[in-house]
Amino acid sequence: MKKFILSVFIFTFGFATAMHAQQVNTLFTKQLPEAPGKEIEVITVNYAPGAVDAIHRHDAHAVVYVLEGEVEMQVRGGTLQRLGPGQVFYESPEDVHTVSRNASKTKPAKFVVFFIKNEGAPILTPIH
Repeated sequence: MKKFILSVFIFTFGFATAMHAQQVNTLFTKQLPEAPGKEIEVITVNYAPGAVDAIHRHDAHAVVYVLEGEVEMQVRGGTLQRLGPGQVFYESPEDVHTVSRNASKTKPAKFVVFFIKNEGAPILTPIH
């Protein structure tokens, strides 16, 4: 029984760690005078090996450009895409991002995201 409890703890801790094993940095934010109420925001995301994001949406046009490693991305109703350096993924404001993860359990991944969104809006909204 102790081994079972320990196994459950290790699995749960490992999964929770992977869910949050990422670093997000804002590089640039600017209002778009030609589109009142809209702004562009650019971020980088660093995924640790095995990192996984929870299901979410962006309420923005989002263009993902992979810099390093490989990531897997999918929106609800779309096909799973495996992307490497130089490849691009697009999400519309209506999309629900169902898969966003590092494709590798041993190597980190890094990508940049360009958002066009409502001014001051968060870049991510979790789906529960």
